[in-house]
Amino acid sequence: MKIAFLILTFVFLLNRPQAQTDVLRQQITHLIAAKKANIGVAIIGNEGKDSLSIHGNAHYPMQSVFKFHIVLAVLAEVDKGRWLLDQEMKLKPSDLLPNTWSPIREHFPKGGKLTLAAIIRYTVAQSDNNGCDFLLRLMGGTKAVNDYFKKNRFPDISIKATEEAMHKAWDVQFSNWTTPVAACYLLESFYRNREGLLSPQSHDFLLKTMQETSTGAQRIRGKLPNGAIVAHKTGSSGSNAQGVRAATNDIGIVTLPNGQQFYISVFVSNSTETDEVNEQIIADIARQVWDYYTGKA
Repeated sequence: MKIAFLILTFVFLLNRPQAQTDVLRQQITHLIAAKKANIGVAIIGNEGKDSLSIHGNAHYPMQSVFKFHIVLAVLAEVDKGRWLLDQEMKLKPSDLLPNTWSPIREHFPKGGKLTLAAIIRYTVAQSDNNGCDFLLRLMGGTKAVNDYFKKNRFPDISIKATEEAMHKAWDVQFSNWTTPVAACYLLESFYRNREGLLSPQSHDFLLKTMQETSTGAQRIRGKLPNGAIVAHKTGSSGSNAQGVRAATNDIGIVTLPNGQQFYISVFVSNSTETDEVNEQIIADIARQVWDYYTGKA
């Protein structure tokens, strides 16, 4: 029943009437038209009645967006009793690779014991790369995470490479991909906790952790009103020798003043724009959606 429900829901999302969001689509299309980047957008709003996407079924490299996916899979195992959130995990010095973004390493340069909950917070809220790869090893590798999404029939998600592997070669990052539509659908499924995807405790823990995200402050959050509630996960790549940035991403759940949510995923890929412009693209789209649903557009 769960698998059939998820398949039918995803098909419904793809075929949902679009007329009511035509104005918003036109506004976003205008925003991105002249940008020197491949930009994919998906939005679900109005209690799930609205959806739109622009290049929504194209494949985009996730970069650290995939940490949301990894933690979903980890928490599913927590709910089965495999681990406890307050269970202490030992991080060895060899787990804390140099030359990668890692607040854990900065705080615990010789390793140490951290609870699983703490490692997850570092991985999601601060996008810690060493924490990410520790969780992947805990799960048994990328295949175990990829299999979780296949088993639950979440489409268009490919997780094949660790952070360590992505740091070694430019092309590896493209093996971790999703589509804007699939990312948005996963966000909505998680928030609504469809078919008991997670226990209430795990669900609330991850939502709160995403709301505490400190990376990408100029992306989805960038132009929203102060105090807006945003639960999100960013992803970023470096640039290659030609000055092309593969990924400036953000996916998130935004709570409107009326208490409803909209779900948004924006992937900016193969961009020759500046970092500031890449982030502004995401911020401008998020603000346009906010204004649309608050009657200010």
